[in-house]
Amino acid sequence: MATEKRCRKDRRDGYFLQELDGYHVFLPYLMPNRADCEAFINEQVDLTNLLAYLEQKNAANPGQRYTMFHVIAAAIAKTITLRPQMNRFISGKRIYQRKGISLSFVAKKEFSDHGEEGLLYLPVGDEDTIDTIHAQIHNAVSEVRGGKTDNSIHFINILAKLPRWLLRLVMGILMWLDYHGHAPYELVKEDPNYSTVFISNLGSIRLNAGYHHLNNWGNNSVFVVIGAKHKAPVFLEDNKFEVREVLNLGITLDERIADGYYYSKTIRLLQHLLQNPVLLEQPLKEEVNYD
Repeated sequence: MATEKRCRKDRRDGYFLQELDGYHVFLPYLMPNRADCEAFINEQVDLTNLLAYLEQKNAANPGQRYTMFHVIAAAIAKTITLRPQMNRFISGKRIYQRKGISLSFVAKKEFSDHGEEGLLYLPVGDEDTIDTIHAQIHNAVSEVRGGKTDNSIHFINILAKLPRWLLRLVMGILMWLDYHGHAPYELVKEDPNYSTVFISNLGSIRLNAGYHHLNNWGNNSVFVVIGAKHKAPVFLEDNKFEVREVLNLGITLDERIADGYYYSKTIRLLQHLLQNPVLLEQPLKEEVNYD
């Protein structure tokens, strides 16, 4: 991403967009809360090509297992790279272009009712590919399951011990700092609510994809839920259908950062990448012909 001209209204994590039309300047005042401005999209993904790609990829890399999650995460990262308006956010009633792209997700330390969760935050860059993203995810999950505690969880555990009146005061101060872009860096630097895309892999625990809300804390504008693999009819161009392996993606967006046409092309690109996963072996910045 090209370096933007700096402005005194820039934030540590975003460039203030100065030349927006009046409608988009007005939107954050008309609809001030992120959680009240959600657009939800449910997409079914035909897994035929993706599963074939994984079979070939894992045969060539027997010691480094690739999963559907790795492919989907890389496809999301490439989509955001090529569709930069999806990397915008609204904070303090202003619209910003995020300075970098980041993915976040939750990893269970163990699959049990009482297993703790770790929050993972992964920055990605223009030169990343599915292979480098796979390595980052593998290393991050290994660290969490090895006992690493992220900054957010550590701070939350401290706050949880405060009496209610003091906790309300502290949270009021933090929300004010968040509004003005001055939330403590050590607190938010790996907070998933400050990432470009928050991903929830419900398929790993055999749940279907569905709606997930956005949060008013932080500046995350895109939440993606990955559902469980299952069989469903897929209609072909000749009006016939085949029963194939599919999964659903539930995508919640802050509708204020772009319009419906921009979202439509973004989803088409994401679907194209998932049907042609070999494209993810090229750097994220490499353009793709998908129209």
